[in-house]
Amino acid sequence: MIFMDDTEKLIYKYALLNAVKHKGSAQSGAVVGVIMGSHPELRKESKKIVSLAAEITGQVNSLSLDEQKQELEKLGVKETKKEKKQEKSGLADLPNVDGEVVLRFAPNPSGPLHIGHARAAILNQEYVTRYGGKLILRVEDTDPRRVDPDAYQMIPEDLEWMGVKWQDQYIQSDRMEIYHQYARELIELGKAYMCTCPGDEFKKLKDSSQECPHREMSLAENLKLWEEMPGMSEGSVVLRVKTDLDHKNPAIRDWVAMRIVDDEHPRIGDKFRVYPMMNFSVTVDDHLMGVTHVLRGKDHLANSEKQKYLYHHLGWDVPEFIHYGRLKMDDIALSTSQARNGIEEGMYTGWDDPRLGTIRAIGRRGIMPEAIKELMLEIGVKIADSTVSWKKIYGLNRNILEKVANRYFAVLNPQKVTINGLPESLKGTIKRVKHPDFPDRGYRELPFDGEVYLDQDDIENNNGRVLRLMDAVNIKIADEITYHSSSLEDARKEKARIVHWVPVSSNKRVKVMMQDANLLSGFIEPSSDELSVDDIVQLERVGFARLDSVQNSELTFYFAHK
Repeated sequence: MIFMDDTEKLIYKYALLNAVKHKGSAQSGAVVGVIMGSHPELRKESKKIVSLAAEITGQVNSLSLDEQKQELEKLGVKETKKEKKQEKSGLADLPNVDGEVVLRFAPNPSGPLHIGHARAAILNQEYVTRYGGKLILRVEDTDPRRVDPDAYQMIPEDLEWMGVKWQDQYIQSDRMEIYHQYARELIELGKAYMCTCPGDEFKKLKDSSQECPHREMSLAENLKLWEEMPGMSEGSVVLRVKTDLDHKNPAIRDWVAMRIVDDEHPRIGDKFRVYPMMNFSVTVDDHLMGVTHVLRGKDHLANSEKQKYLYHHLGWDVPEFIHYGRLKMDDIALSTSQARNGIEEGMYTGWDDPRLGTIRAIGRRGIMPEAIKELMLEIGVKIADSTVSWKKIYGLNRNILEKVANRYFAVLNPQKVTINGLPESLKGTIKRVKHPDFPDRGYRELPFDGEVYLDQDDIENNNGRVLRLMDAVNIKIADEITYHSSSLEDARKEKARIVHWVPVSSNKRVKVMMQDANLLSGFIEPSSDELSVDDIVQLERVGFARLDSVQNSELTFYFAHK
């Protein structure tokens, strides 16, 4: 085929690609959409492009599929399809995968990520790993009222902690001109209109499937209002996308694409007053960024329906929408707004308060990212709602920590004890392995001279009984603490409880922040001075904990679980 200019050649290439993708039948509207998205400089020639696309697409469709492929090869364009990678988890396959996939994780920057976000982030990452392609991080900040400036930094940090890697990153507030361009294009196509109806009046019309009086305004009238919109008052006018007025769901009928927001944006200030609604900006971005599959909660089912209208209006291919059920968590609120209110009211110490379900709170406690990943892969993308329990998370995490966490003695409700009658021959240094299953990791050394800290409960609740100090001696609890015997066999004969202890002569002060934000204080064995911040240990008879800070020889841990 002979072409007069580069534009025709460009249309021909995209028409061939679209035809091969759809088994020999190219769609003119889809070709136009790709060209407008990939070559914004041609938007001013939209009428010419539409006309040429229709003509050239017809020529392409007259060729056989083999001929279309041959033409692509002549142009130096090769079909590239990657073999599907072997499934590595129980996740269901993505539908209609043709080569590599493009997925996106698109949080609102209202705060840091919580465990609910982890599901979407991890599943997107897993599918990109399985099929090849890329993951896009897109921060959706087109509602100035819901933006926390700190979230722009917190979100990537939370993703990095989870091991989620993205290839491209966008912030929607950087793309406002793009949304304005497509809003105007939609008006020019006759697929959207400016509406000045009061909200309650439009609702009555919408609910009764009646047409808004502005729906059939002329192009000139719509464009005039569109140009005037930045100077109009908030709530006085919106841009609506035309849909089916008889749609069974009134919320989908002629939904709002653009509106006025007076609030200053924390990131871009007052540069704009006309902001896109989520359904508009998301659709434009998903198309321009080449997103092939969209993973989202089933609470977005209506939004997916809304967005399909926009795809069809602009002649774009609709991505695959995969919806999954809601994720609930026992005894914890996953609402960012509730957490924020609690922080502002002083109920919580911050986003990493141990009572919260944020990623940074969970990580601070010593929950491993591998445990969260395993949980989310197990839940998968099923449409049914899922309830996550702390017990489940702790079980997964324990399986990981049992092998890696070394053991240490800590007494968190300490009482100083002197063992009367202790033979001098039993004084010295007690050696214990750092991990019972891995003796090659070495030993801890605890000085033992008969003066130790014991837990008050071990003393008060065992009057008249024999206790065994782990790896040391057996003592009898009465009005005074006395030496009883030394062997483990003697302890067994007395059915003695085995308790942990810390030497008085040599120790470190310790604090442990518990799950309920209660701070316990006491002493930890001297070998703890080898620990570094972020180390996770097992405090024997207490549980797993992560070392959070060391200040003035005092160690502060965050408790994970038993």
